Amino acid sequence: MLNYQHNISLAPYNTFGLDTKANALIVIDSEAHLVDILSELEDKNVFILGGGSNILLREHVKVPVLKNEIRGKEIIQREANTAILRAGAGENWHELVCWSLEQGLGGLENLSLIPGTVGAAPIQNIGAYGVELKDVFYELEAIELASAKKCTFKAEECSFGYRDSVFKNALKGLYFITHVSFRLTTSKHFINTSYGAIQTVLAEKKINNPGPKDISEAVIEIRTSKLPDPAQIGNSGSFFKNPIISAEHFKQIENNYPSAPHYPLADGQVKVPAGWLIERCGWKGKRIGDAGTYHKQALVIVNHGNATGQEIWDLAQQIIEDVEKEFSIRLQAEVNVI
Repeated sequence: MLNYQHNISLAPYNTFGLDTKANALIVIDSEAHLVDILSELEDKNVFILGGGSNILLREHVKVPVLKNEIRGKEIIQREANTAILRAGAGENWHELVCWSLEQGLGGLENLSLIPGTVGAAPIQNIGAYGVELKDVFYELEAIELASAKKCTFKAEECSFGYRDSVFKNALKGLYFITHVSFRLTTSKHFINTSYGAIQTVLAEKKINNPGPKDISEAVIEIRTSKLPDPAQIGNSGSFFKNPIISAEHFKQIENNYPSAPHYPLADGQVKVPAGWLIERCGWKGKRIGDAGTYHKQALVIVNHGNATGQEIWDLAQQIIEDVEKEFSIRLQAEVNVI
């Protein structure tokens, strides 16, 4: 017998705090539970919800919402100077990062304080400060919704891209991720300090030979200084992807903005901070009704209280149009718009 909550507000389940309703909410706490639920659902068209930190709900959700709360974390294999860490997809991402550091593991430290759950991480191919999930990904386990069959995906099967994966494209909505495994280091850690902000924090603390925990603490300090806490003001972190453009296109921008921040890529293209583009268009800290951009970081769209998902989306569209008009760059949303 299906055990679910009817006509429930999803406000506590999305970091924008949007009071969108779900016709039915079912909490999934194990693979066996999921298989049982799927056997009772005639229509396998469902909405899978993790931490609600990377979604914008524009309307009520009429299909059943499956809330992923599959827990557990363990080191399942050790060899040479690496270990495989396996975690339930419903685990909180930052708590997993902290746990891995407590076990002496390296690899996740640059991804500290990213909101959301473990299961959402490979879907988005989360990344920050020079590291992406794909750099430490080993495999994931998932249940195919249509057949309830368990499947395993290796990295090459996930088609990881910049804030992208096969689960946002060809396989979108077809699988329920239950566990994710990572290959991490136990010694001879690779310390990535490529971003200047990390170097600055380490220099201020006079840390010359940083370890994984030092990097994590630096990242936490940086993120908390410029990103709002969803518990204080609704947001989903970075709303837009940092655009990647040709070197020629960037030269045109640089002619008008000689100090424009940018990150040259190995393939000759250039990554430009979306927050800088948005700020140059006058949107930093701007507010329309209860939807606005954060006063410390223009890349973050916030809900000042009672904004609807549609109002936030309308604001995002105005930002996209202004940036395209000024820079001939069309921003793409990083959040999943429902």
